Amino acid sequence: MARPLVADIDLDALRHNYALARGLAGDSQALAVIKADAYGHGAVACARALESLPEGERPPAFAVACLEEAEALRLGGIESPIVLLEGIFEAAELARVEALGLWMAVHSEWQLQALLEHRPARPIPVWVKVDSGMHRLGFAPEQVESVWQRLAAVPEYATGLQLMSHFATADAVDAGYFETQLERMRDLAQRLKAPLCLANSPATLAWPQSHGSWVRPGVMLYGSDPLERPSEASRRLQPVMTLRSEIIALRDLAEGEPVGYAGRWRAPRPSRIAVVACGYGDGYDRHAVDGTPVLVAGRCTAIAGKVSMDMLTVDVTDIPEARIGSEVILWGRSRHGAVLSVDEVARHCDTISYTLLTGVLPRVPRRYHGMADPGTLVMNRT
Repeated sequence: MARPLVADIDLDALRHNYALARGLAGDSQALAVIKADAYGHGAVACARALESLPEGERPPAFAVACLEEAEALRLGGIESPIVLLEGIFEAAELARVEALGLWMAVHSEWQLQALLEHRPARPIPVWVKVDSGMHRLGFAPEQVESVWQRLAAVPEYATGLQLMSHFATADAVDAGYFETQLERMRDLAQRLKAPLCLANSPATLAWPQSHGSWVRPGVMLYGSDPLERPSEASRRLQPVMTLRSEIIALRDLAEGEPVGYAGRWRAPRPSRIAVVACGYGDGYDRHAVDGTPVLVAGRCTAIAGKVSMDMLTVDVTDIPEARIGSEVILWGRSRHGAVLSVDEVARHCDTISYTLLTGVLPRVPRRYHGMADPGTLVMNRT
């Protein structure tokens, strides 16, 4: 019998979340961000699920971080346009960008120079990244007009030129800095008569004034709410990944008995402890504190004691039906109907859902649901 820990991936929920993003986008096109192996969900499987949607409902393009991620999608049979959000990392990659028919961001002078020297045989749509206030990647606003004109002078790059930027605080209730960044980009776009791609997941959900020509939903596609304060729209997101395991042992403890490394948790009363097949060797966060929520047999309980490499322990004293083999949900949807948000688990780990989702390690099988032919999908990442 196989170890019971699996990551169930609900591709119908993925499609639902993309449809929500597309509906919120209005007249904007919705780029589907599937970088970091689709935030840990399996990029090829997720891209196939979205690409199989009917004409007019599927993403017009996908987005990844780097050439290697794009190559994996092409090898997986994905034919849609793919945007490299960080562009190239060396000039020699441009030959592969052209051969694979990719689109790319350009954020630095050396990338721009490499493009101008390359002169491709066919057009490469280029997205000029602007540092509007995030202060990571991008040209300073005062540099952008020159960059734009240099690219626009080359026919192979002139078609498909876009302006893009990234918001630092779109998830926050306080909109002050967000509005500063938005105003900078609007001014640039008006001067250059340029299409805009600005809205990440939180801006897609909460700031329609930022939607521009394109929105680029990322973590929201996977059912995580990125907003500081949930909105009506974000409450409609559905979890895509369910990290599911089972109880593999039960222990009855007297009051005061410790559990796990360093005895961090001690039984406050006569207690029953369940041992679950999941640990930090699977990607579950070792920083989870006592009280981090877990669903056992559809009922909410909590972690008791430090997370080990292959196991964790939960208090099931008040769940008398808990037994060997009972379902345990670390996050996601229980077969009993209850849902445990990955965002709630992340708060107890002093982290964010992105870290938990992308941190699920390759030894955890991905089990896909919602495809007409799920047998064609790879069940484990390597």
